[in-house]
Amino acid sequence: MRNASFFLTSLALSVACAGTAASPKEYHVSIQGNDANDGSASHMFRTISAAALVAQPGDTITVHAGVYHERVNPPRGGESDTKRITYQAAPGEKAEITGSEIVKDWVKVQDDTWKAVLPNSLFGSFNPYSDLIHGDWFDPRGREHHTGAVYLDGEWLMEAATLDEVQKPVGETPLWFGQVDAEHTTLWAQFKGVNPNEQVVEINVRQTVFYPDQPFLNYITVRGFTLRQAATPWAPPTAEQVGLIGTHWSKGWIIENNIVSHSTCSGIALGKYGDEFDNTSANTAEGYVATIDRALKNGWNKETIGHHVVRNNTISHCEQTGIVGSMGAGFSTVTGNTIHDIHVRRLFSGAEMAGIKFHAAIDTEIRGNHIFRTCLGLWLDWMAQGARVSGNLFHDNLDRDLFVEVDHGPLLVDNNIFLTPRTLLSLSQGVAYVHNLVPGEMILNPYDARLTPFHKPHSTELAGMHDNPYGDDRYYNNVFAGHADLRPYDTAPLPVWMDGNVFLDGAQPSKVEKNPLLQPEVAPAFSLIEKADGIYLEGNFDTAWATERARKLVTSELLGKAAIPNAAYENRDGSPLRVQTDYLGAKRNEANPFPGPLEISKGGKQMLKVWPVSGPK
Repeated sequence: MRNASFFLTSLALSVACAGTAASPKEYHVSIQGNDANDGSASHMFRTISAAALVAQPGDTITVHAGVYHERVNPPRGGESDTKRITYQAAPGEKAEITGSEIVKDWVKVQDDTWKAVLPNSLFGSFNPYSDLIHGDWFDPRGREHHTGAVYLDGEWLMEAATLDEVQKPVGETPLWFGQVDAEHTTLWAQFKGVNPNEQVVEINVRQTVFYPDQPFLNYITVRGFTLRQAATPWAPPTAEQVGLIGTHWSKGWIIENNIVSHSTCSGIALGKYGDEFDNTSANTAEGYVATIDRALKNGWNKETIGHHVVRNNTISHCEQTGIVGSMGAGFSTVTGNTIHDIHVRRLFSGAEMAGIKFHAAIDTEIRGNHIFRTCLGLWLDWMAQGARVSGNLFHDNLDRDLFVEVDHGPLLVDNNIFLTPRTLLSLSQGVAYVHNLVPGEMILNPYDARLTPFHKPHSTELAGMHDNPYGDDRYYNNVFAGHADLRPYDTAPLPVWMDGNVFLDGAQPSKVEKNPLLQPEVAPAFSLIEKADGIYLEGNFDTAWATERARKLVTSELLGKAAIPNAAYENRDGSPLRVQTDYLGAKRNEANPFPGPLEISKGGKQMLKVWPVSGPK
């Protein structure tokens, strides 16, 4: 290992001394390669890490089919959006990077319980089986949890609380348990009805799969990989946020067309750097305010941080978040992703778990994603100023599709299909809900006393702190059904604007809206139907929703300004906003747009394809 490390370091130094190449290079990696090669198509590297050491801004690293048991720690980034360093799977080939290793030396203990004794040298300086999950806002529920995991044929077993549990007959979910001493790590695991030495059994060895040690490595693209099985730590907003793949406090990454799965905590991390104050906030709002102040001194601004693109990934089986980001996700675009099965084991708890959990999503667009079977679909916590949540499909989430917490706006939520029965939780103000389908319960909190920041428009620069009074929200052209209830706004101390909304099947309007369209006897029966080519929304639509009321196209002029930051609802480049397309990207009838997320031209029971969406988003 020492000789290999010396060779790779010498190789990197020699390339650096030779100066930057006049034209971009493409380096190739193959499991049949050799790190002593030059990385050309005819003499490929064996590891991605070897290619990373020599790649310069503008270069591409193409990884060919195979499973790569390594952690990629990029030593440098690109120089601009047009001169980035690209890591890509070879087109048409499956390249997998994993944080696990295969274990074959299992010995049967009794019944379906087996044991493996491993040297600690296998793990190096990081052993996931002695690494406890911990941190701010983490709730262990009365027991210990480790970042390690055991997998049978790609699916993880569940960690037992005690050794005794794993030695009992297998229940509904097979268990594992680990102990670490000075020299060995011993794992016990239940393998029901199979010999683990004849199966693929893997264990977590690395904390992460693709993550730079150093912050401020910008303009990196990661494309087309399968990334899985990492022993990631808890990622609160007050500590370094390490994901299975993560950007580590940087700018301009593109993470696209990957499969990201089986992270002990978070899948993709766009968040905070680490320092000596990590996990010392005492779980208080004041602790996070101090974190924000330090981040501003450590480069948190529009020129330095964020502007990431996370698109067309499939993210699943992460026990904290699919995508997490404290401050580092600002000015980013998250689009076209499928996020599912997040925090479904529920062994531990805490305040940081969702399909997507962002703090300070300033001017961040979350558009055209499919989020389902998560503990909570999307959680925008603190400072979602200038953010836009548009054209997303939410369903079958355990708690809420959307939680907006102590945000002052302006925040636009438009053209979304919300289908989880408990749909919305708001502890914010300054939110505009426009052209959404909301057939479920809404909880609208009357007041939150925490003092939370607001900013100058399109900037991280603080403009002040404010508590969270009730009101200053806008509701235009939505379709509500069932348990949706806007009557709490009747007593809001701040002004509220409502117009053009439809209320079906017992949904209740607020008296703020002077002329809502009420059809209490109509049950639209919205549901999702899965077919071979995608997911369809089935429901009853009525053209009278358009003909019986005239509606306005929603624009910056109509929405005005959010009161506390005194900031306009506008595009993140400062241009005027016009909600002129629907969920599918179809053009709205600007003279009288149809309510809800879909611009419908005919009535009756219909079945409309809502995922994947082929039209513009």
